[in-house]
Amino acid sequence: MHVRDMISTHPHVRGNTNEALIRCIEECYDCAQTCTTCADACLGEEMVAELVQCIRLNMDCADGTATGAVATRLSGSNEAVIRAMLEACSPACRLCAGECEQPAQAHHHCRICAEARWSCEDACRKATRSMAH
Repeated sequence: MHVRDMISTHPHVRGNTNEALIRCIEECYDCAQTCTTCADACLGEEMVAELVQCIRLNMDCADGTATGAVATRLSGSNEAVIRAMLEACSPACRLCAGECEQPAQAHHHCRICAEARWSCEDACRKATRSMAH
């Protein structure tokens, strides 16, 4: 990803980047892609009926791109909105990761997805703390 390079050249940042926020943006996009792929893989499983909640939560968590997008826009940024998005993303990732861990024993894609969610949850928490007043 080019997140760090792009943000560091932003005229309002002038090289003073928030590394925790950059990592969070990257993790949000990675998690969204992983969740989208996991939902699709769950749909391909023979026992798809048992994976309905996992699929739903994957789809919800895939919308983490909204958090990444809001955190990326820095022109006249409203830190309160970014913080609120991060604070919502963190528990969503935690809830989804817990759900995905249940079928993870049988489905490798669920195990990978749970790991991505835990990583995103951690990044969101750290980014929130980095923005605290």
